[in-house]
Amino acid sequence: MLALLQIADVSAQLSANPAAALPVLFGAGVLTSLTPCVYPMIPITAAIVGGQSSSEQLGATTASRWRPLGLSLTYVVGLATVYAGLGLLAGLTGTMFGTVSANPWAYFTMANLLLIAALSMLDVLPVRVPAALMQRAANAGTGGRVAGAFIMGAASGLVAAPCSAPVMAAVLTWVSTTGSALLGFAYLFTFSLGMCTLLVLVGLSAGTLSRLPRAGAWMLTVKKGFAFIMLGMAEYYLVKMGQVYF
Repeated sequence: MLALLQIADVSAQLSANPAAALPVLFGAGVLTSLTPCVYPMIPITAAIVGGQSSSEQLGATTASRWRPLGLSLTYVVGLATVYAGLGLLAGLTGTMFGTVSANPWAYFTMANLLLIAALSMLDVLPVRVPAALMQRAANAGTGGRVAGAFIMGAASGLVAAPCSAPVMAAVLTWVSTTGSALLGFAYLFTFSLGMCTLLVLVGLSAGTLSRLPRAGAWMLTVKKGFAFIMLGMAEYYLVKMGQVYF
């Protein structure tokens, strides 16, 4: 119980210090990429974005070796644009509806959203995206082309939804409390950059892919860690609701 409240207290401190929140959100993005739904996609996405196999990359010229990096960055921009747009919308929503600090039911709603997100990360309430939508997102774009890489980046959030959606919901819930569209955009842009860091590293060096750790049970620990943090945030908002209501 005390540990959960301590995690929630850190969240409150970050809300008061936007600059300190940026590296935390970047780190959250990196950790999200290490979850079971996202991490196995990195080599697959890298191959599609690069538009060539690892053996072809080894024999490529210096100019062509930079192409996978450029395409990876284009992919990141596509993902970041969509995520940052969601952050912008969350910030605008907070602005339109005013501060939540005087509304106990707003705290109650946020607490329940975070609770559902935590249960999802624990596979109690798994996130299910329609199969047709998943298929369209997986086949979006064309490997090796700039436009295709951008479209793939924009659609990749759906493919990674089982793990990224609960984390995204938690971040968006927190962003909405700032009531700032600018902060919402910056926060989600930073989060998406962290989520794509490993992909950029793979694009920078073909040898990076072989040095990445193998997928395994350690990813479940990362996933459960996110669930623990979300439970702490949910409890914090329930405490805040009680303080306002009573």
